[in-house]
Amino acid sequence: MIFPRGSLVVSCQAPPASPFHGPAGMTLMARAAALGGAAGIRANGAADIAAIHAAVDLPIIGISKTGDPDGVYITPTFAAAAPLVSAGASIVGLDATLRPRPETLSGLIARIHGELGVPVLADVDSVAAGVAAASAGADLVATTLSGYTGGPVPSEPDLELVRGLAVELSCPIVAEGRYVTPADVSAAFDAGATAVVVGTAITNPTAITRRLVER
Repeated sequence: MIFPRGSLVVSCQAPPASPFHGPAGMTLMARAAALGGAAGIRANGAADIAAIHAAVDLPIIGISKTGDPDGVYITPTFAAAAPLVSAGASIVGLDATLRPRPETLSGLIARIHGELGVPVLADVDSVAAGVAAASAGADLVATTLSGYTGGPVPSEPDLELVRGLAVELSCPIVAEGRYVTPADVSAAFDAGATAVVVGTAITNPTAITRRLVER
């Protein structure tokens, strides 16, 4: 198993406007997460992944946000995936929603397995997408895109999606999206998650500060 049950993975990503944007800032975040006991890192782009890989001895879920911002955005093609593994990613994360995509999901996963030799984590927004992703060969299924493919973004984690995926699938389920407190993380494990990914609540000081200011 890639992540033991009960693992916390820290998403080390920062938008261009953040003072922490770029390999130097994200490497510091990853080092801090490792010192805190993280079991893995999620990172965006080959440059950040290479720097983190050199500094932290943890599995890295590598993604590439290079697709259509209004559609399949996360690692949409094999060309987007290959540099991530070359940079040190041990898992490729990709959008596995049921939206139109530039390459078939099964074909993309097969190429990543066959040519890059690493597992695939499928980011989904529904049980149906999770079932399709597992059928297409995904090794792990994550709730990352729940609430981000139409309509208002919820304020709470989607524990119902975690439960639904845990019932339907035999592969590990990764809970991600709006996990903020220890209680949130515990609830995800109780719902059937193998691992939980936390990003903003750990690695976005601007958002953390704003939440406290606007209390």
